[in-house]
Amino acid sequence: MWATRTFLGDLLRGHPKIRSRWRKLPPGQIAAIVLAVLRHDQRLADLAGGNHISATTVRPWGPELIELLAARVQRLERALKKSAERVATPS
Repeated sequence: MWATRTFLGDLLRGHPKIRSRWRKLPPGQIAAIVLAVLRHDQRLADLAGGNHISATTVRPWGPELIELLAARVQRLERALKKSAERVATPS
């Protein structure tokens, strides 16, 4: 879980739209909340209240992180394809 949380936190830190001084919580904590919502189906209001923020603040974080992960999938697919091509054609 910690590696996933760190990975997602790094994605948030590196994204200019999401990296904002107006964020209520640090990226690692945002990642932990999104993971709890996605994995354990926790209610937004419960997680928000426990972190002293509103559910309205938490609501857009899930789709934002999913968009960031989806953008990385395309690059991963290209890298895997290139790797497979290199293995298939030995030098």
